[in-house]
Amino acid sequence: MEQTEIILRAIGVLTETNAMVRRIAQDEEDGVESAENNLGALVTEVFPRVEVPGDAGPAEAGQAVADAYLPAAISLVGAFAFLFSELADLHDSGRTDVSTADLLQDLALRMSRADNGQ
Repeated sequence: MEQTEIILRAIGVLTETNAMVRRIAQDEEDGVESAENNLGALVTEVFPRVEVPGDAGPAEAGQAVADAYLPAAISLVGAFAFLFSELADLHDSGRTDVSTADLLQDLALRMSRADNGQ
């Protein structure tokens, strides 16, 4: 999965989580499982399936898993760190005319355009 796609999926997770928090604040718990399912789906898609040979020792098995998961973990953490930075910059600038949802939507549109070469 390309980094742009990971960021776009992370935007979806943050958007849905933001909406879920608002619903919970209004005593509407609909959609809580949906946000959790989307995060689970993203993690499942980002992290590769690892096959460890049956004769591998504990150190070899651990190294195989670490080698497979480290790039995925860096990509996923990088996506959320990027989005946090964008949201923090907006917050720190004191702008009140742009909501979190608006910023995430704008980022998704820009990332989609960049990914499509526009």
